[in-house]
Amino acid sequence: MDRVIDITGIVQHEVEDYAVSGFNMALYAVSDHPRQIFTVIVIPEYDARKKIDLGIVVMARVVGNTVIIDEDTTDRPLYKELIRAGIPREQIVLAYAGETVPETSSQESQ
Repeated sequence: MDRVIDITGIVQHEVEDYAVSGFNMALYAVSDHPRQIFTVIVIPEYDARKKIDLGIVVMARVVGNTVIIDEDTTDRPLYKELIRAGIPREQIVLAYAGETVPETSSQESQ
């Protein structure tokens, strides 16, 4: 019997694990549940704005049974965390690394 996994729940949980504030910056998890897009953004504290850029730390979206990782600037790759959590590598697309995104995924996420 095949194991049923909650891909969306796993992706959201794993992405949100990256939202840990650090030195001179705050990290925030931002989720768009209707479109199944999950991201963590970095916002530098006011005194560090000249040293740290505002930006996306990690961003992933779920399209059907596929996880598309659009951005990952971490030293702890999201795709490895997703695999550890039970999502097969075959269901993960590293768009930020140039892997081909299935054509239907760009249309469905809009």
